[in-house]
Amino acid sequence: MTATLIEHARVIDGTGAEPFAAAVLIDGERIAAVGDVTRFDPNVVAKAQRIDARGLSLMPGLIDAHCHITFDEPSSNDELFFHRREGLAAIIAARNVKKLLRAGVTGFLDADCIFDLGVDLRDAIDAGVIEGPRMATGGNALLTSVGGTAGYLIPDTGRRGYANIVRTRDEMRIEVRRQIKLGVDWIKVHVTGLIPRQRKLGEIQAFSYDELRTVCDTAHELGIPVTGHCRSANSISDAVRAGFDMILHGTFMDDATLELVVEHKVPLVPTFAFQANLAKYGDRVGADPGLMEIFRREIEASAPMLRRAYDAGVPLLCGSESGFSLTPYGEWHHRELEVFVDALGLTPLQAIRCATFECSRALRLDDDVGHVAPGKLADLLLIDGDPSRNVSVLGRRERIKQVFLGGRSIDLADRDPPRQPISGWRVSAYSQRILMRDDAGANDA
Repeated sequence: MTATLIEHARVIDGTGAEPFAAAVLIDGERIAAVGDVTRFDPNVVAKAQRIDARGLSLMPGLIDAHCHITFDEPSSNDELFFHRREGLAAIIAARNVKKLLRAGVTGFLDADCIFDLGVDLRDAIDAGVIEGPRMATGGNALLTSVGGTAGYLIPDTGRRGYANIVRTRDEMRIEVRRQIKLGVDWIKVHVTGLIPRQRKLGEIQAFSYDELRTVCDTAHELGIPVTGHCRSANSISDAVRAGFDMILHGTFMDDATLELVVEHKVPLVPTFAFQANLAKYGDRVGADPGLMEIFRREIEASAPMLRRAYDAGVPLLCGSESGFSLTPYGEWHHRELEVFVDALGLTPLQAIRCATFECSRALRLDDDVGHVAPGKLADLLLIDGDPSRNVSVLGRRERIKQVFLGGRSIDLADRDPPRQPISGWRVSAYSQRILMRDDAGANDA
């Protein structure tokens, strides 16, 4: 690859520091120098392609720490669990992953996947078989029959959708080892879930502390970190004590839980983008008003605790939950930054750090990405605008002028043919209400 010299840019380095004017020299897949071009290696500068970035912002590529690339935007759990085929899901995921790059996402974590597609997709990207961001992946999420948010759709045993149902600590060890043998980067546990006639705030804890400890010990013995879906104070506490390396959601914390999280500095990925979209736009897609209110209140109730965690030094990471009909690929990867600014009161620069520098740990590339600095991988965005003042500019596709992945400029044009419906892939919503005889004028005896 040739060298690239980006001159006159407004550099947002990803650490939360104030933007500064500088040139950035890329040599191969890494950043060779940042600063005054007269101090750069003249031999590299001489061969470099020059880009005049006057009026543009240069920043690390976005990293999405909670994305479901294999789901293909279902509108229901029924669609996700019963209307997907393994081969077709892999082909469609290979197409969808390119949408992330065009939206400025240069890395993402898919913590759980349908079938075992995550490892295959990651390896295809790494090998250059398909083009996509850097990817870290889990396998099936570990659930108990009570866990998850899909109610009766979750069986008592076996696999369904993204879930592998485990009943005993021996089964947990076997499944963790199976996934690690397959090649996952993370183990995910669905620590909490919903049950009929739910009475507790948040979700119920579906795994005991001893079971969570079994998962962590087994994974850590083989060098693999563990993350968990936790939406209650007790589940977060037990996950932290058991050794979880990252917490997804982390909502409904109490003071004691917050103290434990702060003590262990366990990274949190609130993933409010889905809730924020449902709360704000749910009426446009026919969502239940009660559900819209529940998700709005989850943000409202949990934002103060998350802000206290942030102020105490707990890393917050940005995740979009992209992969559902409310968060389609390539559309909402910036949304969490907006929520961090509006609901948590972070500055735009602090939110950008959460979506870049901090998110590098989700890729297990802490020392390599998310930071505009010499020696780092050149995963970069050139933006027409100033995200350090308004993070919403990151959601404007026309403002993304250039994306670099490992020093290589990405073609941002969408060259895929228009997608047509696939028989049996989507669930047909043939009615929004029950059709009564009177509605049809059927009044005859």
